[in-house]
Amino acid sequence: MPEMGMRSESIHSNVGAGKRFSPLVELRRYTLHPNRRDDLVALFDTYFLEGQETCGMKIIGQFRDLDDPDAFVWLRGFETMNARQKALTAFYDGPVWGAHRNAANHTMIDSDDVLLLHPAEPEGGFILPPSRSEPAARLLSKAVYQATTYQLKEPAEQGFLGYYQTSIAPVLREAGEVITATFASEHSENTFTRLPLRENENVLVVFSRFGDETAQKHHAEALANNLAWLSEKARLAAYLVDHPVIARLAPTSRSLLL
Repeated sequence: MPEMGMRSESIHSNVGAGKRFSPLVELRRYTLHPNRRDDLVALFDTYFLEGQETCGMKIIGQFRDLDDPDAFVWLRGFETMNARQKALTAFYDGPVWGAHRNAANHTMIDSDDVLLLHPAEPEGGFILPPSRSEPAARLLSKAVYQATTYQLKEPAEQGFLGYYQTSIAPVLREAGEVITATFASEHSENTFTRLPLRENENVLVVFSRFGDETAQKHHAEALANNLAWLSEKARLAAYLVDHPVIARLAPTSRSLLL
């Protein structure tokens, strides 16, 4: 599995404040061989969650992409870049990955689509429950997480973030969107080069939660006729290098994001 680089040691930690996670986050998207996603989900939910967390990282959430049956998306968090290097070394040189590495890698075509991120604002991280369900609990959440990636000409902090906060977010919230976390590109050097990152990119990634797939669909349809949103979409082009990428994500049974 590949990874990405994160923010410097001067980054503030907000984990203790309101149980928000994490100062550094990897957003990882894997392209899988056809019909192998459930195999990888089973490995993750059975072995890799606790296996990674005992090495010092936080597995924030893992998802099936509703629009791509061969895509698996997940997030993991770290306190600092040094902590990231130590945690990844411990896991990828450790017994859990050693025992299940081949099975996991055989499900994957590509695992290098990884963005290294930090919370875009002090309260930008995820609020997570204190624990996840046990492996035997196989109840799936009906929730849909929408991840919108704005691909930017400049770092988000150089104009776009302020514009998003004052102009885009209010329109989306007024239309009923519940924004749960907002992240910007982290440009720290990748200190664990065994796992590559998408470097030299500028993004703002916004996560929103909907009660189910129908609610997300109705929201998207409503926005298509929302005059305030259409007006802001026209202004977005000045900041973007490409159209925003929207992923609709369904949590696995043991995801902390449910």
